[in-house]
Amino acid sequence: VTPPLPLPVVFNYSNSISLSFFYLSFSLVIIIHALNMGTKFKTSLLLLCICFLHSATANSSPNDGLVRIGLKKRKINNLSQIGYVGSNEGGNLRRSDSDAIALRNYMDAQYYGEIGIGTPPQKFTVIFDTGSSNLWVPSAKCHFSVACLMHSKYKSSDSSSYKKNGKSAAIQYGTGSISGFFSEDVITLGDLVVKEQDFIEATKEPGMTFVAAKFDGILGLGFQEISVGDAVPVWYNMMKQGLVQEPVFSFWLNRDADEVEGGELVFGGIDYNHFKGKHTYVPVTEKGYWQFEMGDVLIDDKPTGYCAKGCAAIADSGTSLLAGPTTQPEKICSHMKLCSFDGSHDTSMLIESVVDKNNGKSSSIQDHICSLCESAVIWVENKIKRNETEQDIINHVDQLCERLPSPMGQSGVDCNNLSSMPNVAFTIGGKIFDLSPEEYILKIGEGATAECISGFTPLDVPPPRGPLWILGDVFMGKYHTVFDYGKSRVGFAEAV
Repeated sequence: VTPPLPLPVVFNYSNSISLSFFYLSFSLVIIIHALNMGTKFKTSLLLLCICFLHSATANSSPNDGLVRIGLKKRKINNLSQIGYVGSNEGGNLRRSDSDAIALRNYMDAQYYGEIGIGTPPQKFTVIFDTGSSNLWVPSAKCHFSVACLMHSKYKSSDSSSYKKNGKSAAIQYGTGSISGFFSEDVITLGDLVVKEQDFIEATKEPGMTFVAAKFDGILGLGFQEISVGDAVPVWYNMMKQGLVQEPVFSFWLNRDADEVEGGELVFGGIDYNHFKGKHTYVPVTEKGYWQFEMGDVLIDDKPTGYCAKGCAAIADSGTSLLAGPTTQPEKICSHMKLCSFDGSHDTSMLIESVVDKNNGKSSSIQDHICSLCESAVIWVENKIKRNETEQDIINHVDQLCERLPSPMGQSGVDCNNLSSMPNVAFTIGGKIFDLSPEEYILKIGEGATAECISGFTPLDVPPPRGPLWILGDVFMGKYHTVFDYGKSRVGFAEAV
């Protein structure tokens, strides 16, 4: 099970600003000489310059038979309030035979809905996460975790349908972890009752990750291949027990901040009122996550080359933002002594002599500069592929400094500059799916005090599952998404 997105961070460069000014001055000299050197060597030196320039600045409806899980929206008041779930890990669809569950939306970052566990049902709010496959909720036997004190807890003695399992379980997330033991009970989703369902009673939720979360637990909708303890996912039992007529479920995530309704999860089909046109379907390439092949990424309709030969991507309702792997350039940055690891051994760091190793900041600053350099390598390589001159590249440096996100996570963005920012698009099934700045930027607050952050973040999913691009709620909010288990495919259409 792979980790979820980290909590949002706006990287503070104050610790390395004086160092960056030194490199900035040094880099200006390099540019002048680079203009008269050979292309290969010139490119390497220019990368060094750009790297340091960058571092100095980044319910069910009685009429249609749908069981709906609804989302409620709340105003975003504080940057630090945004949380992420994520996990450590046009068909023949008939609306009349489907079940839909209404979802609630917390700040466009947490979409969650209500389920019941036991007899009579004990109510819990959960994230419906296509990036994981287990169901877990806090247990009444969780006594020493603050998060358990803040949320509803399952009490097996209150359920007449409870069956003991007892096998231990643990899930590690990028922003936290849970551990506990398996139990068996009935699960209620709208009008649907899933029998003999294994789930995890969480007895430990260490740290602060789940303390402020608006949801109690997580219900995974991924494939059994990534299920901890090889537990049968809820969705599998829904199909096995004949609770849905079509092996399909779909998401509509409402991104309109002025509406109370947050969205809808439909089991057994789709709601045709929530999209326009036809879905573009792509086959699932590897079962586990809902993984598919994605084509190139475009910025202002221009190919970037990041995925020119194709990239693995997943549609993940449990990830708030849109994540991509960090760049993997050749060993240029390690050769320039900016990265401590070149793929085979440690190399000496240029910045070691100017950083106090004893204060614990050395590795942090080294990591920042290494990531910045690697980002610059890919950026310049793409410019060169488009036959841009050195002067064109240099002229773009200022824009690069203003627009590229922080390598440490989400970046702050000037809310007044959205109109000048580029559209970003993804190629899926030969079709372009674009996002405008207003769609990939999260706005927090109102008026003069409003803050904006980028909806993009770096995240490396390790092999064998990764590397992966993760199309989370930022993308699924714009595009209605169908998860077709029967035909092993994922579909996207513009949401309405």
